[in-house]
Amino acid sequence: MSAEPILVADGVTIAYGAREIVSAATLSVAAGERVALVGPNGAGKSTLLRAMTGLMEPRAGGIRLCGSAISSLSHRAVARSIAVVPELAQLPFEMLVDEVVALGRLPHEPPLTGLRASDHAAIDAAIERVGVSHLRHRDARALSLGERQLVFIAVAVAQAAPILILDEPTAHLDIRHQVETMELLVDLNERDGTTIVAVLHDLALAAHFFPRIVVMAEGRIVADGPPSETLSAERIRAVFGVDPALVRLPVGAG
Repeated sequence: MSAEPILVADGVTIAYGAREIVSAATLSVAAGERVALVGPNGAGKSTLLRAMTGLMEPRAGGIRLCGSAISSLSHRAVARSIAVVPELAQLPFEMLVDEVVALGRLPHEPPLTGLRASDHAAIDAAIERVGVSHLRHRDARALSLGERQLVFIAVAVAQAAPILILDEPTAHLDIRHQVETMELLVDLNERDGTTIVAVLHDLALAAHFFPRIVVMAEGRIVADGPPSETLSAERIRAVFGVDPALVRLPVGAG
């Protein structure tokens, strides 16, 4: 794993009017890392992620992507480096699965010539890699939530960006699809070297599948490290306000 940071939030403060959502957050992610952001609702996790993808302008501090200020980069340049899987992505009209996955090639597609042979190859490879080949000619709106989540991960894989950012990728999924999604992220990280940053609510999933956990509370980063340190019984009680015995973490994580 490279020690060079590929994505950095440096002293980032984000506010809506007078209300601060994220306060002086500093987070450095190295190429090839797998990082989970956890914390109670309203902690600022998703807001920080949106800033780190260039979708929000911090009131203070800055975001650096591959050494450059993200605000200085074009949307296409950012999209070539960061693929985003939002929470509960919706489709406004009928689209076949392979048409949805093709959206991942937009940052690479010449504006006048459309999809090239290399784009079709990337789409086919992404569909195969994520395991949704049997769905490719289905209307994506008719899929289950778990199937649709895998399709949107396939979009990100087709995008071929070195960084994959996900906001609640397991929300509303059953246990089987939760595990399948986490295993796919681990495989993309370990086999392809994709940098993974994900917001998760399930502490057990985060501790089992992510070697680095960043804990946020009230807009601040309060812990950053391996699950065994960041998800101690004392911190779970202090940050989440629950009895740690109710949170089933992997042995040695809490």
